[in-house]
Amino acid sequence: MYISLTPLDLAWAFGLIAMAIALSVWQKIGLEWQIAQAAGRTLIQLIMVGYILAIVFDPRGRNPFLVLAIALIMITIATKVTRDRVSQKIPRLGLLIWSSILASATLSVGYTNFFILQPDPWYEPQYFIPLTGMIIGNAMNGGAIAGERLVSMINSQGLAIETYLSLGATPAQAVAHYRREAVRTSLMPTLNSMMVIGLVTLPGMITGQLLSGVAPLDAASYQILLMFMIALANLMTSLLVTAGLCHKFFNAEAQLLKF
Repeated sequence: MYISLTPLDLAWAFGLIAMAIALSVWQKIGLEWQIAQAAGRTLIQLIMVGYILAIVFDPRGRNPFLVLAIALIMITIATKVTRDRVSQKIPRLGLLIWSSILASATLSVGYTNFFILQPDPWYEPQYFIPLTGMIIGNAMNGGAIAGERLVSMINSQGLAIETYLSLGATPAQAVAHYRREAVRTSLMPTLNSMMVIGLVTLPGMITGQLLSGVAPLDAASYQILLMFMIALANLMTSLLVTAGLCHKFFNAEAQLLKF
């Protein structure tokens, strides 16, 4: 049986935030304002999203361009977040991240939509928007970790990279180890989650479906599909972001640039 939450129920839910703030005050953590601000933004943003999705999900007004526009907006916001997490200011990094997330989301969601789920129409918001949102969010995290890790290693290992270059290595060869390490680091959270999923935690999709009354095996099947999509999207985003970054760190004469 599905239990709908009323505005009064949500008001009571703020008791959880009040307890978190009280604990922060009691232990002198100093996170009271951050917790309150995060709770406020969560409330406002999700209510706004709820109203917008109500329009998109309305059978009378379904429009593929509107669905795709929402996906592009999500990618753009994810790009800004990812760009802000990379400490160095690198020219046109935002465009690199945007195109990387777009490519990985298009491949993973497109493959799932056309070969596995096959909804009718193909842009069915019930499937397209939740899956795309989860893929973009995870690709954002993967790209941010890979990008920041690679930039940090290249900046700290400049002398070693220049030594490789002086010995005849190409730029790609000189940074290959650091790029592999950055990609491995970005994928570790996803792989670790896949190793213990269902044993230690129940992720968002399976939890949401169970709460909405979906049969447990169906919910588990969708979670399996989602985890495989996330693994592909994270790896592809990390590979594209690191490949683009490696190119930006060298000029036409194969000299290492400093940012």
